[in-house]
Amino acid sequence: MPPRDVPTAREARLGTELRKMRERAGRTAHEAAAHIGTDRAKMSNIESGRRGISEGRIRKLADFYECHDAPYIDALCAIAREHRGQHWWERYRGVLAPGALDVSELEHHATALHLVHLLLVPGIFQTEGYARAILSSAIPGPDEEQLTARVEHRVSRARIFQRPDPPRCEAIIHEAALRMRYGGRQVARGQLSHLLTVAEWPGVTLRVIPFALEDVPGHAQSMLYAEGPVPQLDTVQMDTPFGGVFLHSEHELKRYRRLCDAASALALDAEESRQLIRYLAREM
Repeated sequence: MPPRDVPTAREARLGTELRKMRERAGRTAHEAAAHIGTDRAKMSNIESGRRGISEGRIRKLADFYECHDAPYIDALCAIAREHRGQHWWERYRGVLAPGALDVSELEHHATALHLVHLLLVPGIFQTEGYARAILSSAIPGPDEEQLTARVEHRVSRARIFQRPDPPRCEAIIHEAALRMRYGGRQVARGQLSHLLTVAEWPGVTLRVIPFALEDVPGHAQSMLYAEGPVPQLDTVQMDTPFGGVFLHSEHELKRYRRLCDAASALALDAEESRQLIRYLAREM
């Protein structure tokens, strides 16, 4: 089977973790390839996520690298057992940009989500009207078929909260985002009403940073911190005007955990936040 042209973020992450494991052990890619009976080129493709690897080979490499962290190895094997086409977002492959599908995949596999948003309502909680207003403002703007697919995909991401085991989620939103009237007054009011419903979903804690506080965490930068099944697989996802980025080095994760903590320390509690949202909806 030829190498993948565009690995998903999760496929690439598996390769990255195998490379980091090898480097910590002080082994070369040539030695690793020989140990599992492959060649250097294929080993390079495995570590870049462009080629899959079996669970058996992962365990063989872990033993070769003297890595005995069983939960971590099991989590990597779980990624290796996955295949494209088994999840709902796959029907958008080839229709939407790969990065949009990577976000769906990240949210689906997370055990907990920490959201900090300062100018927009988090995508996973957006209504159809709000999402359409945001996505149609892109430059250059999408055509109607592409826009409809993007909106449908974005709204569908919330289905993870309908599972019997939804991830824990703390969403911290600045009052500025709640006052923005994307799509007009009616759309904005509908979005606020939806947030009040979201706040009642199992596992979701919705909190607001009010204008009354002068501190703004992270220089007005929004982010998603997704906890994996083990800490080594935590991931930060951030949107930019030119696409999303995924961060997962130990240093970066520590920085963004501190940012989450700083935002949490500033936010109102859950009940105070609901009261503020109700007030803003009436004022809208």
